[in-house]
Amino acid sequence: LLFAGFGYLIAVSFGFSSTESLVIAASSIFSSTIIGLKLLPTTVLHHRHTGEIIISILLLQDLIAIGLLMFLHTQGQIGANDPSAQQHLLTLLISFPTIILVAYLSEKYILQRLFLRFDTILEYVFLLAIAWCLGLAELATSMGLSHEIGAFIAGVAIASGPISQFIAESLKPLRDFFLIIFFFTIGASFDISQLGNILIPAIILAAFALSLKPIVFKKLLQLSGEDTTVATEVGFRVGQLSEFSILLGALALQVGVIGQSASQLIQLATLLTFIVSSYLIVFRYPTPIATSDRLRRD
Repeated sequence: LLFAGFGYLIAVSFGFSSTESLVIAASSIFSSTIIGLKLLPTTVLHHRHTGEIIISILLLQDLIAIGLLMFLHTQGQIGANDPSAQQHLLTLLISFPTIILVAYLSEKYILQRLFLRFDTILEYVFLLAIAWCLGLAELATSMGLSHEIGAFIAGVAIASGPISQFIAESLKPLRDFFLIIFFFTIGASFDISQLGNILIPAIILAAFALSLKPIVFKKLLQLSGEDTTVATEVGFRVGQLSEFSILLGALALQVGVIGQSASQLIQLATLLTFIVSSYLIVFRYPTPIATSDRLRRD
């Protein structure tokens, strides 16, 4: 709420409408799963308390983001006076818990047994993981949700499995490839003509996120009993905006809730936090891509 409140005040002060300011405020809540996990050494991610804290924060934020994406999609239909909007909302309310239940039962009674039976054939495990993700993404789309929601649920479903660490390691090259495509798409869709109107508010919004988020997360974690060193590191690792912020702005623009300037503002502010936050983490904490041998951890 604190992050959203500051985001709303910044947007309103630069002349954005109340609806656009609310979307900008909502986009300020989230931290980047890409930055948080990509720059986290595997040993820390899977075997240390710091990794557990970061994963729990990002997972909770991702669940909130999915809820907001679903809400925006429905609001767009209502705003367009779509007569089927209420029916679509009812479909979403039924589809979301249904696909979670399908994912849970399938993973417990089918997928887990297949993984354990053929876990010595690494190519099989790799292909089965890809098929599971794509299949659930397609199922989600057929049920009125999105590919992103289906893929996210597919990942969460197998995260607690005994072979999840191997899957995460084997999919690293694929993950990095799609990260490149993701950022290329953002850059290719960015309207440079809007830069003069959004540069100053984007810099202010990015500076707010980079300066306030590490402090707030640090204080909250200290209040919950965490060590100061761990709390400080977690604060810096989640102290940026998120790729979900970009998705939120893109969907809000697509359904007509916000204008082009507001969407571009969210994109630019998020990219600025990605750049600065990555440098802060790489030069201060252990990462797989650190320039210093002392901080390089895989």
